[in-house]
Amino acid sequence: MGSRPLVRQESSPKHWLQGRASQGIQGEAVPGHGSSWAPLVVLGEDSASHWSRREPPVTLGEARAWAQRQRELSGSPAGAQAEEPSSEFSLVEVMKGEPVALNCTALGSHDHFVLEWFLVSAAEPKGPKSSIQLPFHFTGGETALGLDSRGRLVLPEAQVGDEQHSVCVVRGGAASTEATTELRMFAKPEATEVFPNKGILSVVDDSTQEIATCHSRNGNPAPQITWYRNGQRLRVPMEVNTEGYMTSRTVREASGLQSLTSTLYLRLRKADRDASFHCSVSYHLPTGRRGRLDSPAFHLTLHYPTENVDFWVGSPSTTEGWVREGDSVQLFCRGDGNPSMEYVFFRLQDKQEDVLKTNLEGNLTLEGVQRGQSGTYGCRVEDYDAAEDAVLSKTAELRVAYLDPLELSTGEELSLHLGNSTTVNCSVRGLPTPALRWTKDFVPLGNGPTLSLSSITFDSAGTYVCEASMPTVPLLSRTQSFNLLVQGPPQLSVEETQPQTEGGWREGEEVRLVCSARGYPEPKLSWSQLGGSPAEPALRGQGWVSSSLTLKVTSALSREGVSCEASNAHGKKQHVFHFGSVAPQTAQAGVAVMAVAVSVGLLLLVVAAFYCMRRKARPGCCQRGEKGAPPPGEPQLSHSGSERPEQTGLLMGGASGGGRHGSGGFGDEVGEGPDTLREGGSSGGGVGQPPRAQAQADLSMSSQC
Repeated sequence: MGSRPLVRQESSPKHWLQGRASQGIQGEAVPGHGSSWAPLVVLGEDSASHWSRREPPVTLGEARAWAQRQRELSGSPAGAQAEEPSSEFSLVEVMKGEPVALNCTALGSHDHFVLEWFLVSAAEPKGPKSSIQLPFHFTGGETALGLDSRGRLVLPEAQVGDEQHSVCVVRGGAASTEATTELRMFAKPEATEVFPNKGILSVVDDSTQEIATCHSRNGNPAPQITWYRNGQRLRVPMEVNTEGYMTSRTVREASGLQSLTSTLYLRLRKADRDASFHCSVSYHLPTGRRGRLDSPAFHLTLHYPTENVDFWVGSPSTTEGWVREGDSVQLFCRGDGNPSMEYVFFRLQDKQEDVLKTNLEGNLTLEGVQRGQSGTYGCRVEDYDAAEDAVLSKTAELRVAYLDPLELSTGEELSLHLGNSTTVNCSVRGLPTPALRWTKDFVPLGNGPTLSLSSITFDSAGTYVCEASMPTVPLLSRTQSFNLLVQGPPQLSVEETQPQTEGGWREGEEVRLVCSARGYPEPKLSWSQLGGSPAEPALRGQGWVSSSLTLKVTSALSREGVSCEASNAHGKKQHVFHFGSVAPQTAQAGVAVMAVAVSVGLLLLVVAAFYCMRRKARPGCCQRGEKGAPPPGEPQLSHSGSERPEQTGLLMGGASGGGRHGSGGFGDEVGEGPDTLREGGSSGGGVGQPPRAQAQADLSMSSQC
């Protein structure tokens, strides 16, 4: 086991391979017969093997004859030659370029057996028990066959030339077994190509015409081609006929692969003008599967005469066939023939054709149509291949819609007095007949040409609109409006402000009064108090203007009230705001009393200061108990030094008395004599007069001085 092979070169007319396995024997060689064939003898089941020469394969009969000679040389019994060997058959399918390994294994336990491979050509006639029944083609070129260590026949890359039968013969003593393997190689064809007829095909011809040619290249086995129209398979025969058929041609390329060409012929109809054609290639794959390659779809260019003509008015148009005056209108004409023929556009006037334009496009544009261009228009196709009964012309009505400006029985502005009535008419002219309706502030008032206004009020003032429209021509409409002015005396409206506290207004609370008025001419607003804001349009609209006044509530305002007055050329109207009883505020009253007391005290101080200044200037003036005054011009005598302490004491006593008894001290400061001063100083209260009386006496003395 595992011994190295021993190779002997012998000659033979065919190429064969022998592998011999023997247990326990090494280095044994099989003798040859002196011919030019090259057997390869392998001793040992695990030995490596290879091909020594490349030649065409033997036939099955030659392989069996060689096996018989080997049995005779090995000393097999004579009766073993008549023993019929058993045979088996297998099929191996691969794609082109894939590796292949063919197995041949002896079953059971054998002390001595010989394994032989033969590449068999298809030239041998059928034997009585031969399983080689299928014919095949062999190119005779070299092949990359080889044996691996397990005795398998190996092809690194399967090619077309490898499609043949391989026979494996196993001999053990007088018995022998053979197994035949057929190798089939499949190749996917290249992308499908189609070449349609680029010419113009006429549907008038009664015979078939070439439609397209489909090519499928380099496949194996030969593929099949099927034709399709609009996705439906065309079941056309291979025999020539007047409706349709196809032809096919298969070519074997130098590589051994096969290419198929198919051409389709059909009798065409007008319905084929938009038909989509394509071809499909179906090819074989291993295990009975099939693949499919479709060509790109294509269309044919057909020539067919005109049978019908369509003529219509294009945009802008309505469902009723109306077009607006001033728009540009397009007329379209289309015949169903191919190629396109010449189109003649005309207008019928008094049953005569007035030719407008001739072209190949089938379009006519009328720029800025006017109402006078309404009428009958037509189109005719000049197709001389058309049948005699074909209708090649058609007409259509062009209706131009127009709407003139509206006219009102009144001007743009209408002025009426409060309570009057009037009627306004709206006239219109257009085609088709327009519909009229009246609105005010976008609120519908009624339909028809007449608007009636009765017992008008200030609410009747505003802008009135007459609108004309056409239901059949939605984009055509006109409007006309007038403004109604209602003259009359002012109408007044006020906003009462409620007090902030329960029980009524209090002194000093702030209040905002609003007064609104309307009328024509626009009224002027005025207030009985200053501070009113200028009149401006009110938020409520409808001609209202308003003014506001902000002030503080007092008792005087409560008694008199605040009035607001609106006036214009037609009259005036007034409203008075009342506040009822106004309660005083306690905290504010105490503050007022304190302010008054402080003011009086300051006044007394000023008077006292003035009195003292005058007294220093005139010592004898206004002194109590003096009979008379010094003569004018006499110099005033100064007090002696002894009098100063007394006077100073009196003044201090007055000051202390003032400190104890309030204003009594201010009254003492303006007293008339010394006795009075001493009394005041000793008593501390003056002469017993109240402060207000003392102040009045001081003022009297000051006036006398």
